[in-house]
Amino acid sequence: MRALVTGGAGFIGSNLADRLLSEGATVRVFDNLSTGFQDNVPADAELFEGDIRDEAAVRAAVTGVDVVFHHAAHRAVLQSVENPLSTDMANTHGTLLVLKAAHDAGVRRVVAASSSSVYGGAEQLPTPESAPLIPRSPYAVSKLAGEHYCRVWSELFGVETAALRYFNVYGPRQRPDSAYAAVIPLFTNALRTGVRPVVHGDGLQSRSFAYVDDVVDANLAAAEAPAGSCSGKAYNIAGSRSYTLLELLHELGEILGVEPAPEHTAPRTGDVRHSSADLSAAARDLGWQPKVTLAEGLRRTVEWFALRSG
Repeated sequence: MRALVTGGAGFIGSNLADRLLSEGATVRVFDNLSTGFQDNVPADAELFEGDIRDEAAVRAAVTGVDVVFHHAAHRAVLQSVENPLSTDMANTHGTLLVLKAAHDAGVRRVVAASSSSVYGGAEQLPTPESAPLIPRSPYAVSKLAGEHYCRVWSELFGVETAALRYFNVYGPRQRPDSAYAAVIPLFTNALRTGVRPVVHGDGLQSRSFAYVDDVVDANLAAAEAPAGSCSGKAYNIAGSRSYTLLELLHELGEILGVEPAPEHTAPRTGDVRHSSADLSAAARDLGWQPKVTLAEGLRRTVEWFALRSG
């Protein structure tokens, strides 16, 4: 396989690039290094430094590849609220550029990263892909628009596509020091450094956490599944069950040998109370199921933090 990973210097993209190389693929990484890091890019990958909003740069990166794994995006909900135009240009317009370039270059398949935020807080739990899609942020709107573009490119132009709706991905290379850091690196960093972890609300809100290796597996499965069963569709990618934030803290405390003493603050406006994924479609069409338990995934994540900090 000749693969392009957009956003390949970032958290998920770099883990994916590593796996592709280990399985014998030729890998090209496309990233503007604004939030990704050149150190994340595997030595054996070809790095194209460029912006996903730059048509000429995208066309150059796509030329000569079989499969595009599209992960370049503005990822933070809060960032999209503060700067919706920038998020739309990167996520919606960027996805459109990738699909157009892929079609023109004869790429076989585009696997695009989407988000569980497209549901906007579904009433049906676990949530199937058929649930109503009511995005509640510019970020979520941009991800849903990208899904629609993928479907349209499959139906109108014959480009094989699959969109993966990620639920709370975590693991090595996810950093706690960005302005929009996710909860697991924030909790891990707090407990390791003796700081009280901040919990918004009562901590009984629940999430399905997907370990990054399982997400990489899902990308590879989506790249190889029969087009007749998956092209133009979107799939939930998550852990096998949901956990409350207090349960998550307990698991991390057990691994680190500390007793968490969270600092509870006001709930965040717009936060979904519960999130849980129905994974039956991905199992049926892609042959994918999560393998890594939360306890094991957190253990691996904590080990990475320890190595990184020396």
